[in-house]
Amino acid sequence: MSLALRFLQSASDAKQLPDSRCEVALIGRSNVGKSSLLNAVANRKSLARTSKAPGATRLLNIFEVEGKPGHWLVDLPGYGFAKAPKADRHHWQQMMNGYLIDRPTLTQVLLLIDGLVGPTSLDMQTIEWLTHHNVALRPIATKADKVKSSRRSTRRNELAQDLGIASGDVLWTSAAKGQGIPELRAELAATLKLHP
Repeated sequence: MSLALRFLQSASDAKQLPDSRCEVALIGRSNVGKSSLLNAVANRKSLARTSKAPGATRLLNIFEVEGKPGHWLVDLPGYGFAKAPKADRHHWQQMMNGYLIDRPTLTQVLLLIDGLVGPTSLDMQTIEWLTHHNVALRPIATKADKVKSSRRSTRRNELAQDLGIASGDVLWTSAAKGQGIPELRAELAATLKLHP
């Protein structure tokens, strides 16, 4: 199945956004590959801007499912590596907190974790924060192709154990190789209620 997306708008505050029907947000460290995954899901090479320098996403970027007004994927700024003044980083954090807590149509957050590195302390803090605020989250491991084939089974178990969940509860993906992308599209279609 395909999931055609189009860029709708960017915003520096959730209050600038129009009403929607259903939203799924993407969050993760600055170099976890959010933009690449978004492009893979949409089957487009340059829908979301990718950058070799971490921290390129600095606004709430809204991508709407074509033909389904109000059904959005929202790309949030990454955390951890952006080289920016402290005041800017504080603003991004406030923007993200406001969006994640106060957005009534936010259905789920996809928390992207580097499959090779595993969950960092920042990832774990984010999980605790989202859980504390009763935000539904789905862990997605990225860069599965970077894990050596001889280590994949062990790595899957280690990552899930670090998160305190079953191994099967983590979806492993590779934007570069397409691994897990069809499954992620199907999950998004169900979460965004795209089927009649």
